[in-house]
Amino acid sequence: QAADSKREQFRQYLEKSGVLDMLTKVLVALYEEPEKPDSALDFLKHHLGASAPENPEIEALRLEVAEMKEKYEAVLEENKKLKTKV
Repeated sequence: QAADSKREQFRQYLEKSGVLDMLTKVLVALYEEPEKPDSALDFLKHHLGASAPENPEIEALRLEVAEMKEKYEAVLEENKKLKTKV
């Protein structure tokens, strides 16, 4: 009986604070998604606006990609100049 009372109080708390409504909306959006995402959890996090903190490895990889793009552009430019000389 006491457990049911606590459960009901908690449900009311979630309802009053808008949590149930928000979760329902996000779950409905996931249900209506024509192509289901690979990760339902990532979908929920994204739509609730609570993305997990960035992994340091991901940031390092982003920096590496940016550097590689710069080098690639430089090589393309050099290649272009060399082609005009030929």
